[in-house]
Amino acid sequence: MNRDWIATAETLSRALPFLQRYAGATVVIKLGGHAMGSDAAMQSFARDVVLMRQVGVNPVIVHGGGPMINAMLDRLGIQSDFVHGKRVTDAATVEVVEMVLSGLVNKRIVQAIGRQGGRAVGLSGKDAGLITCTQTDVDLGFVGTPTKVDPAILRGLFDLNTIPVIAPLGAGEDGETFNINGDTAAGAIAGALKADRLLLLTDVSGVMTPDKELVAELTAPQITAMIADGTIAGGMIPKTETALHALREGVRGVVILDGRVTNAVLLELFTEQGPGTLIRPQTRPE
Repeated sequence: MNRDWIATAETLSRALPFLQRYAGATVVIKLGGHAMGSDAAMQSFARDVVLMRQVGVNPVIVHGGGPMINAMLDRLGIQSDFVHGKRVTDAATVEVVEMVLSGLVNKRIVQAIGRQGGRAVGLSGKDAGLITCTQTDVDLGFVGTPTKVDPAILRGLFDLNTIPVIAPLGAGEDGETFNINGDTAAGAIAGALKADRLLLLTDVSGVMTPDKELVAELTAPQITAMIADGTIAGGMIPKTETALHALREGVRGVVILDGRVTNAVLLELFTEQGPGTLIRPQTRPE
């Protein structure tokens, strides 16, 4: 008998406890970085998500799209101003952001899932009152911070065996459109759903020690201490702060993992040791 078949059967057998563990669970995935870059990476990610849905997991995808937005702004000749290193999202820019995120990027993901045999529906946070925002900073323009998330539409899609794919946009109290950081939007949605896992796909392995070794598991107090002493710095700070917020809202665990790893999501959920950093509350949930 072919040894590859035997190895595949053994892998599936070892995965059984994890398949049982996550049956019926809600897993919110922030898709960004390399996992969105190439068609091959997108198809691999879509296949993994369809498999998750097939074995009873309820995946929710929240995506970014910064490089695509930058390319479209350049193409249209729209100049950007920056405050403290952050882009000012003026009225012209937010129109481009919505066009790219809700149109180009969102539908590319939906179509990739469809080509793998899954069912997906593209949304933005503006649809069905999903995300209500306030302005984060007047100097940054139409950048929003979620104040209310109504996940009813997402639960309805779960019942229809359909995968929600969400562009990180929200509506203000007066109907204005706000651009939301993708990690922030994913954390807010995960908190509203009391998700079992929030997976933040990025282009680094996870939280690293000063000696550049991956930390496999951390608690919320340890994260707070590592931010205070400078071990966690730069772009990892907002990701870990999103993780802490999600845990406070009832998410059971947050994983920061490398989207460049093939099948990263499946390895994280269905094997003994995933490829990223798992962040838990101080005490393990039952």
